[in-house]
Amino acid sequence: MLSYEGVTKRYGNVQALKGVTVEFQPGRIHALLGPNGSGKSTLMKMAIGLVKPDSGSVRVDGIDPVEDPISARKVVGYAPEEIVIYESLTPAEYLSFLGYVYGIPKEELEPRLRTLIKIFKMEEHMGKLGGELSHGNRRKLLIMSALIHDPRVLILDEPFSGLDPEIARVLKELMRKYAEEGRVVVFSTHILELAEAVADEVTIMHLGEVVAKGPMEELRGKKDLETYFLEVTGLTSELEELLKAL
Repeated sequence: MLSYEGVTKRYGNVQALKGVTVEFQPGRIHALLGPNGSGKSTLMKMAIGLVKPDSGSVRVDGIDPVEDPISARKVVGYAPEEIVIYESLTPAEYLSFLGYVYGIPKEELEPRLRTLIKIFKMEEHMGKLGGELSHGNRRKLLIMSALIHDPRVLILDEPFSGLDPEIARVLKELMRKYAEEGRVVVFSTHILELAEAVADEVTIMHLGEVVAKGPMEELRGKKDLETYFLEVTGLTSELEELLKAL
């Protein structure tokens, strides 16, 4: 399980998180939604200790990532929205290095790498330098790096950005497989139709707070996700003003 209890975070004068309490249970695909600046990425980064809360607590598979970030990173697979890779390393070198860092035995790492290379169609790109990769292939490399250690908790920040339809479908199926195996799967997206198609649970954030959370089937019973999202984030009137300006 991935849980946050009363978590706050401030960046200068900006209160990014305002006492967030939320849980993400295993066995379900969780969509984390919200306008830009709502606190989604900050919340995700806390799971591996990249960002420390000012107050409150985070637990990932029972581990406190502030006290023990190394153990947390061993159970969490995290792919950030920002594409940051080692441009002077090839994907083969980078993933092998990660396997070494995670302590994956060679006899386990090699077949795992072969599988990832195949399903993400990276065979022709493993020998290229990271700086030579296209945007889509860089995104695939980030996702592969999040999967290389077979994590129990998978956190993907805008993972579908830049992926072609075939690989996006592969990723959806992989996320479903992880959930069915009893793992925690959390992803963020600005594409509400995608969240509606993929997620079992939805958590909506706005201005550093969780403003709605529940099973997708319950939200579908109320109205379409886009309408519900705009209402709970208070953006309906703003949208109407924008449409009037067209």
